[in-house]
Amino acid sequence: MSFLETVHARAKANPRRIVLPEGADERTLVAAARLAKDGLAYPVVLGGPEIGAELRRLGAEGVELVDPAHDPRRPALAQRLYERRKAKGLTEEEAFRKSAEVLYFGALLVAAGEVDGCVSGAMNTTGDVLRAALWAVGPAEGIRTVSSSFYMVVPNFRGAGEEVLTYSDAAVVPDPTAEQLADIAVAAADARRRVVGDEPRVAFLSYSTKGSAAGPSIDEMRQALEIFRQRMPGIPADGELQVDAALIESVGARKSPGSPVAGRANVLIFPDLNAGNIAYKLTQRLAGAEAVGPIIQGLARPCNDLSRGSDADDIVNVACIAGLIAG
Repeated sequence: MSFLETVHARAKANPRRIVLPEGADERTLVAAARLAKDGLAYPVVLGGPEIGAELRRLGAEGVELVDPAHDPRRPALAQRLYERRKAKGLTEEEAFRKSAEVLYFGALLVAAGEVDGCVSGAMNTTGDVLRAALWAVGPAEGIRTVSSSFYMVVPNFRGAGEEVLTYSDAAVVPDPTAEQLADIAVAAADARRRVVGDEPRVAFLSYSTKGSAAGPSIDEMRQALEIFRQRMPGIPADGELQVDAALIESVGARKSPGSPVAGRANVLIFPDLNAGNIAYKLTQRLAGAEAVGPIIQGLARPCNDLSRGSDADDIVNVACIAGLIAG
């Protein structure tokens, strides 16, 4: 099976409750209908009575519709938001008003354990989606930096057939510090175990391999590696590595003999957003890879973002991944 077929099969084996806040978007409604019909998740769509009419038109059975403005849980959810943000100046009145907004109501449902995950962003910016998730849910324990991964489904390039590589971070953190890079790597490794289902092998990438060059960004990647090793000593990791040394066995053996990941890496940690974003788009366009993501990582509970160019298939895929991250 392909990577996405495997994701769907695993999601179907343990379907989770996933809230889709953007009920006003037809792509979201089509995705909700498909999730319910195929048994991939128990979708919860946010919206008023007019959204119910659209769901009936689509023949969407098994989709739960919730109207945030009139839901009896809203006062308790608003209070939860107030308690989380009052130190930042949020008033009770503002929290109650925010709780009726679909992004915040959906994220608050996740925070309260009413649903297992949230998927939005077809109609809203990444900044808006992340703000709602951070206000309502917050980072996972031990994580200060919320980031993202792309799961790059690449054709055979090292004799193992089609593979899935994790590219992180390619969408959220522009210029991470060494501590933030370690956070990104911890979250990426944990998410890979849940989403791909294999063991992560982490490479901290640079234009240098093991001292072949010198510079501040190289020092930063070395520091990030040491922090990561202290936090996750059981996961193979190495750096700084050039990308060919990280991915190609013969190059890794020559440039970094004895490395636990050289030539075998499946989680690639980029030094900044420029490198990560450029790399994923080059891989997608030149190698014909399929880019699944960005998948938000590092939150206490899954709240995933979508591209505003997403179609219903993308929403289905990210909803299934949110279910896997939920565990």
